Amino acid sequence: MEPTFDQIIAARTRIAGGIVHTPCTESFALSELCGCTVFTKLEFLQRTGSFKERGARNALLLLPEDQRKVGVIAASAGNHALALAYHARELGIPVTVVMPTFAPLIKQSRCRALGANVLLHGDDIGEAKEKADELVASEGYAYVHGFDGAEVIAGQGTVGLEILEQVPEPDAVIVPIGGAGLIAGLGTAVKTMRPQTEIIGVEPENAATYTAALAAGEPVQAPVSPTLADGLAVPRVGPRAFELAKKVVDRVVLVDEELIARAILRIVESEKGVVEGGGAAPLAALMSGQLEDLKGKRVVLVLCGGNIDPTVLGRVIEHGLVADGRLAQFRAVISDRPGGLAKLTEAIAAAGASIKQITHERAFASADVSRVEVLCTVETRDKDHIESLLEDLRGLAIPCVMPALNI
Repeated sequence: MEPTFDQIIAARTRIAGGIVHTPCTESFALSELCGCTVFTKLEFLQRTGSFKERGARNALLLLPEDQRKVGVIAASAGNHALALAYHARELGIPVTVVMPTFAPLIKQSRCRALGANVLLHGDDIGEAKEKADELVASEGYAYVHGFDGAEVIAGQGTVGLEILEQVPEPDAVIVPIGGAGLIAGLGTAVKTMRPQTEIIGVEPENAATYTAALAAGEPVQAPVSPTLADGLAVPRVGPRAFELAKKVVDRVVLVDEELIARAILRIVESEKGVVEGGGAAPLAALMSGQLEDLKGKRVVLVLCGGNIDPTVLGRVIEHGLVADGRLAQFRAVISDRPGGLAKLTEAIAAAGASIKQITHERAFASADVSRVEVLCTVETRDKDHIESLLEDLRGLAIPCVMPALNI
């Protein structure tokens, strides 16, 4: 049974006080960048870092009293597990979370710290779900689906109610799609209250499962490759969520990994916020050039989660800088005699670039022992600045200067 608008309204009252009423503020920096008036719905400010808390709390509060005593279970590698563990603890409900063996250690530890019984099983979320189903049958647990349960979808729909209160007359809301529960609930709420507001979904190219479902006319198992938006990497959208989303989603765009990395970097720089790949996907869509018709309009980006591993964040920021042309590498062959390196570094400084690292390569360079190859990493303004720097170096007769791959 599909959740209704009335159920979303009821969910809002039910979960009030248990979740954060997150801000939805205008971003002047992103508005200037994208050529429209951009508002950001900061769902990564929920206590466990994602919108998942809304649906989890609503589902738990709707459990019969006898089921509350027995407890609940879910298969999840991330945000749903954290949300369910936190709110189950708050409500005094036993909770078991089955995670694939690859689940990040930090998320395993956080779930245990929140009082959840964490079981590791299987190489993927599908195998973890099979184990959870076994325990539902043997232990009597209630299964709380991360994106396809009616109660969960209704809870996620409360994001849409808040957006319409916070942003008068939005022209479009851009929403990430994983299992499709968020866009189904949010879209139902928004379209019921303001049908002219466009609901735009965004998926990573490496996990375009909703797009595959649209092509097939029903949810299908779709290929999923590694993606920065790992929270959206669901191999099959939820059947209930899909049927509801089809009625309210106006269009869907796909974004590549470079765009997602750049969007994460932009949010760090302009919004001072840390989001995961799925949370940055709406901005990636707006930056992609596929939504030029939104220029000059009022657009809401749902920044749905912020649970990104710090080590991954560091790599993503560096990748974003490379994609921007603000971090570059090149190889140069210089004289190995005194003054050879000084000539190179002076030229880099004169071009206005900043040297981050220089590495000499002697053993595997040419047989000409009077010359040495160096690998330079420099900070630049943009891609044009890189090209200008390389041209300056060539003009000084520093040979074999060439950009490294992926600049």
